[in-house]
Amino acid sequence: MKLVRYGEKGAEKPGLIDKSGQLRDLSAHLKDLTGEAYSPESLKKLAGLDPASLPAVSGKPRFGAPVTGISKFVAIGLNYSDHAKETGADIPSEPIIFMKANTSLSGPNDAVEKPRGSTKLDWEVEIAAIIGTRAKYVSEADALNHVAGYCVCNDVSERAFQIERLGQWTKGKSHDTFGPLGPWLATKDEIKDVQNLSMWLDVNGQRRQTGSTKTMIFSMAKCISYVSQFMTLLPGDVITTGTPPGVGLGMKPPTFLNVGDVVSLGIEGLGEQRQEIIAA
Repeated sequence: MKLVRYGEKGAEKPGLIDKSGQLRDLSAHLKDLTGEAYSPESLKKLAGLDPASLPAVSGKPRFGAPVTGISKFVAIGLNYSDHAKETGADIPSEPIIFMKANTSLSGPNDAVEKPRGSTKLDWEVEIAAIIGTRAKYVSEADALNHVAGYCVCNDVSERAFQIERLGQWTKGKSHDTFGPLGPWLATKDEIKDVQNLSMWLDVNGQRRQTGSTKTMIFSMAKCISYVSQFMTLLPGDVITTGTPPGVGLGMKPPTFLNVGDVVSLGIEGLGEQRQEIIAA
């Protein structure tokens, strides 16, 4: 299934996209796509519905992030070897964990704010997992059994805040709108091999990132297992897992986003996003 939240900000409704690409309303079957909605029992019930029996939604409504009410937004840094190289960082010996504020969560096509004082606003196409069942001290072999599905994430970053303003990376990763997610969550059965998906990102129509999840240093399963050794992952939690090369920080000279720029990105099987940069 491809599950979505659609409608105006703060008034999103749950929906699914059927095999023909038609958006259909799920409001009669659940209130919203919270962590509880992504439990195995809930997903099984939704999978048993006949999409043709669900009301078709006309027009092209806004999509919100495909999950709400999360307990945390976890990110993995420097998880593609070429990206680590382009930023001048050493290949990490174990996953680097940082947090993005829950308030950074945003719809896939919502505008991205350039924060006040920002001078180095950057882009990062990433694949994210949404947790479906509680995960604590899970093995790598069992990790993906705790996943409800996958979606596209743009790990928007303000590099000056992240690197030059002392402390942890979180301050450069957490501004409002810095976590566009979606357009949909694809349940695991939609994705044949999460470690072999092509991914791309354009800025103003110019290709900046081209990559594949097969070049991740630490696999999706490894990332989830690793994070679960340090914190309990709850249903609905988001883990985004790093970006391939081609970020603005790695360009020569470094190149960053300005108000009016447009970022487009996508991952095979997980859809596409588009964001215009606006002033905060």
